[in-house]
Amino acid sequence: MPRIAALFAALAISLPAHAGELTVSAAASLADAMREIAARFEAGQPGVRVRVNAGGSGALLQQIAHGAPVDLFVSADEATMDEAARRGLIDGKSRFDLAGNRLVLVAPGSSTLKVDSLAALSQPAVRRVALGNPDSVPAGRYAQAALLSAGLWPALNAKAVRAQNVRQALDYAARGEVDAAFVYASDAQAFSGKVKTLLTVKTATPVRYPAAVVSGSRNRQDAHRFASYLQGAAAQGVLAAHGFTRP
Repeated sequence: MPRIAALFAALAISLPAHAGELTVSAAASLADAMREIAARFEAGQPGVRVRVNAGGSGALLQQIAHGAPVDLFVSADEATMDEAARRGLIDGKSRFDLAGNRLVLVAPGSSTLKVDSLAALSQPAVRRVALGNPDSVPAGRYAQAALLSAGLWPALNAKAVRAQNVRQALDYAARGEVDAAFVYASDAQAFSGKVKTLLTVKTATPVRYPAAVVSGSRNRQDAHRFASYLQGAAAQGVLAAHGFTRP
């Protein structure tokens, strides 16, 4: 078995499903908001525990494909969820758009870097730029597409520091390990003071977070109940407070 397949298989084994336990695999940028929403949901649903498994959307998809006991999947882009649907991993009828976001470019909080356009990233003062791995991280794909559209990808690719998820890219900037990083507006808000926003990046497609019940869910009733809760005013209020927008 290839090494990566073995890793996902091991993860599937390490995440046993239990009665009354709901596992939600959500894009890394949703981690804080989703855990707050889960706690509120649990308070009104005695006997139900919600586990939030956060990570890069592509990695989460592979975990589900390799048998991890996940009940609800929330990705950071439509393409990943489309792939999940193509592979029969989700209940298509349960799919809905949970939230929206914006891609931004940030720098360490103490940085004096001046950037008024993506082209400014070509200046010698910018040596390292963090972005999610475009192969598996939606934020990285959005960033790569924007750079390609501006004709800047070949030059910026040499400066790129690829992160496993958007929060890792954010951490690199917060710790001053890179000169700039592509993250979401909600991430920049969460790390206010540790990073500063340089500019908002235009994306060819809107940043949306689709969600769906996983076909192999072992707790479908609670999964659908939680999906409905996510679309309600309480959950949407939490998302708004964390910097997300309506889809």
